[in-house]
Amino acid sequence: MEHILHHLDQPVFKRIAEYSAHSGVRAYLVGGYVRDLLIGRDSKDIDIVVIGSGPDYADKFAETLPGFKKLSLFRNFGTANLQWKGIELEFVGARKESYSRDSRNPIVEDGTLEDDLSRRDFTINALAISLNADDFGNIIDLFNGLDDLDARLLRTPLDPDITYSDDPLRMMRAIRFASQLGFSIVEESLQSIQYNAERIGIISQERITDELNKIILSKIPSLGFKLLHQTELLVRIFPEFTVLEGVKTVDNRGHKDNFYHTLQVLDNVARESNDLWLRWAAILHDIGKPATQRYDPEIGWTFHGHEVVGARMVTKIFRKLKLPQHEAMKFVEKLVLLHLRPIALTNDVTDAAIRRLIVDVGEDRDALMTLCRADITSKNMDKVRRYLARFDEVVEKIYDVEERDALRNWKPPITGEMIMEAFNLKPGRQVGEIKNQIADAILNGDIPNDYEAAYGLMIRIGTECGLEVRED
Repeated sequence: MEHILHHLDQPVFKRIAEYSAHSGVRAYLVGGYVRDLLIGRDSKDIDIVVIGSGPDYADKFAETLPGFKKLSLFRNFGTANLQWKGIELEFVGARKESYSRDSRNPIVEDGTLEDDLSRRDFTINALAISLNADDFGNIIDLFNGLDDLDARLLRTPLDPDITYSDDPLRMMRAIRFASQLGFSIVEESLQSIQYNAERIGIISQERITDELNKIILSKIPSLGFKLLHQTELLVRIFPEFTVLEGVKTVDNRGHKDNFYHTLQVLDNVARESNDLWLRWAAILHDIGKPATQRYDPEIGWTFHGHEVVGARMVTKIFRKLKLPQHEAMKFVEKLVLLHLRPIALTNDVTDAAIRRLIVDVGEDRDALMTLCRADITSKNMDKVRRYLARFDEVVEKIYDVEERDALRNWKPPITGEMIMEAFNLKPGRQVGEIKNQIADAILNGDIPNDYEAAYGLMIRIGTECGLEVRED
């Protein structure tokens, strides 16, 4: 793997080689693009290190490109961004870094290629490919990153205590790469993450949450969460989740370990959907269980109302983790609140109950069904298959009722404005009560879901309450 010319098929790489020969400034492909190129993984981030000024190099190089789209120079940061023919390149000068104890922001100085590669987080990200005419395509591997790629290992180029203490976000990145790539973190590095875990406190919440979301979006997100837990990072960044761990036993009666059950539900959802917020709903669906856990000598362990408590906790957790406060949060709240309803219908499948669920879940029906199906877990696979079969029958009934009664994204055919106009009323409690009675009658199946039946019931309810119908 010392030479990979056949991978460097982007025309811009040859142009960089030509310009480097002309200018005498050497340039190298580095970092994640090199790693992904070698393992056959798609990557859009093309980082170029030059031995000199990144902005100066990019500024002059752009002049050699016919019709380049955009050049952005960030001289204060020593970087430049260039867009040409649908690709984006980031240029930066080789540098060496030093850190103070209370900040992850480095003190930066000009450096050599070796300085630049040694400051990187992992050996697999400390690889470079020459874009110079005299050795174009040669791989520079100063820290045995190729061997670690082959062995699927994550290790730091330098002493891991230095790497993680200097920039504690690298601890999250180590676990994120392990989760995304299916690599193992070497034992020395794992121990160092645990030793330095408290250092995560100097990292901004936004950066932590960004890495956490990438772990959640990985193919098997439980791998990342188990590593976060093992290294004691999870208790620092998301303690509400770690409280789920453990099994209490009374009278030889225990319950599921809700931490590992939740991870199984998350993996089940991940197999079906790449939706980040549906995965967050899986993470939080049982978050209210610790607060509602009770032991009943007659029936064992109970968690009554945990869906209500959990839904209330969603807002606080989203705010703390700096997650979006609008549609995404409301979606997660809704699914946490409703996640028991479809499963409960396996014991009591009435049309009225199904209609109410359809109306309450609205356009998020399919997401809720995915979550509920994922929530059916057990070590007894025969039991899982039986529960899934019963649940599939309920889902089919839900779809049938929804189609038959025209309830998808349902709104009552009679609005509050219609009630006020019919009885010459002002806004108030009585209007809401009439509207709710009409909605209940439709959902209970007492009247059809159409305007005429609803209007007739409205008139009957109003006259029984002593209201006079307005005459035009």
